Amino acid sequence: MNILSFLIYCVVATFTPGPTNIVILSSVQHSGAKKSMGYVYGSTLAFGLLLIISTLLNRILVEIIPNILIIMQIIGSLYMLYLAYKIFKMGSMEDQPDPNANFRSGVLMQLVNPKVLVFTLTVIPNYVMPFYTSSLALFIFVIIITVIGFFAFTTWVVFGTIFRTFMKNHQKVLNTVMALFLVYSAIMISGIL
Repeated sequence: MNILSFLIYCVVATFTPGPTNIVILSSVQHSGAKKSMGYVYGSTLAFGLLLIISTLLNRILVEIIPNILIIMQIIGSLYMLYLAYKIFKMGSMEDQPDPNANFRSGVLMQLVNPKVLVFTLTVIPNYVMPFYTSSLALFIFVIIITVIGFFAFTTWVVFGTIFRTFMKNHQKVLNTVMALFLVYSAIMISGIL
């Protein structure tokens, strides 16, 4: 298992701006860090549940269709390249309205967030299942990824204002670096090398 590629994918997918992180940033600016943490807890719970559901579904698929991991690796690589392109082309962050962020809206956002849904459906089959198949190992990776997600969400709360100013000033450089990290991750899981 290429642990560096795995960690890069997890960090880039969870720390880069997406619907959840943008709502967190907006919530911090409108409601403060303490109130925004309810949203973070809800988002983290839903993120972990989606990872568990994805892991169970992928285990079933691997048993039914043995070559599904290769297909998932290809789909995951293509998605990462698409995400890298979108991050590279991303414009400046727009002001968002106050999302009235709370625990329930955090859970609901994750359940309909396409970035999170695709991430949770690709990370386990692309990085973990080719090397680990025991229930305990899969559960440990679900916990690790959920903790990474929680740290990402909390980082947006703690440093929301700093990130916003920094990202406005260095948006293109940050987008390029994140896109290159995703391209690297896509190459590593594709099986090309």
